[in-house]
Amino acid sequence: MDKTLSKGIQVSLFIVLTVLILYFGKEVLAPIAIASILSMLFVVPSTRLEHKGLPRWASALLSVVILAACLAGLVFLLNWQLQSFAEQLDDMKKNLSQMLSNLQGWIRERSGIAPSEQKAIAEEQIKNGSGNGGMAQQVIAGFFSLSIDVILVFVYTYLFLFYRARLKNFLLKITDLNRRERTLEIVDSASQVAASYMTGLAKMIVTLWILYGIGFTAIGVENALFFAIVYGLLELIPFIGNLTGTAITILGVTAQGGETDMILGVLAIYIVVQFIQTYLLEPLVVGNEVNINPLFTICSLVLAEAVWGIPGMILAIPIAGILKIICDRVPYLQPYGYLIGSDKKPKKPFWKRKAN
Repeated sequence: MDKTLSKGIQVSLFIVLTVLILYFGKEVLAPIAIASILSMLFVVPSTRLEHKGLPRWASALLSVVILAACLAGLVFLLNWQLQSFAEQLDDMKKNLSQMLSNLQGWIRERSGIAPSEQKAIAEEQIKNGSGNGGMAQQVIAGFFSLSIDVILVFVYTYLFLFYRARLKNFLLKITDLNRRERTLEIVDSASQVAASYMTGLAKMIVTLWILYGIGFTAIGVENALFFAIVYGLLELIPFIGNLTGTAITILGVTAQGGETDMILGVLAIYIVVQFIQTYLLEPLVVGNEVNINPLFTICSLVLAEAVWGIPGMILAIPIAGILKIICDRVPYLQPYGYLIGSDKKPKKPFWKRKAN
């Protein structure tokens, strides 16, 4: 009993220490974590290319080039759609001004605060939030920080792929002889789960771009492709991403002067696509590699956001899946694996459910 309690205390202290290290080491560790997950996507393709005679440095470099090309293509699509937004900026300003005027009138009726007083309060809040030029400085600093992080992710991804054999051998060397087989299994399983999840997620995002693009175009939403791309990218953040994408689309449609019928159409498309995603895309495309229960999923997202912000929320699910694999294969950690796991059966497409 004392031994079990001691193990539990050690694990709890280790978790607390890990969270503290992650929080204070965010600037250094976040790019490394993102690169490690991305590198797992290219382990199998790189290995196949190397078996065909391609040098390891070339296969690693090719993987980074493919990753950079995908990012560049995404930026091009977003920039293309934002140019269309710029052409409609004057009309959107008029619609937003009308919406703001209506909102000010509603506030005046409810609270008795005149529009001039509301404007003064808003200006004071903005002034307190950031001084003159403070917003611009923050944007510039954020852009340079993001650029550096992206470059670091590419560099780390290349190095992880190039030195992956050395990293695996290092783990085996620091492991007892009688546990090396289990360690190798954990490493291979973790890499496979992360790669399968991220690959499936990428396929689902592209499919969502197509579905939302067709749906939004059909009901007459302007810049439908832009909203479809935003919807798909927000799928990287489970639960919260869907709701955020819906809110952004509704706000955009409203700013463009969309009527109530169009807003209801957006909600209807969201419901239909969510049904297709839950009962068709997830079972066929994403699969059930990450078997985590909803409670731990939400807790992971909240904790990851508090520690690393948006990057943490994106990495929360694949990292939770890796932790589940480790816990299931280490005897004294198996209770934790049971705690964060799920007893649900693998999802099947809805037509197979009917057939059974």
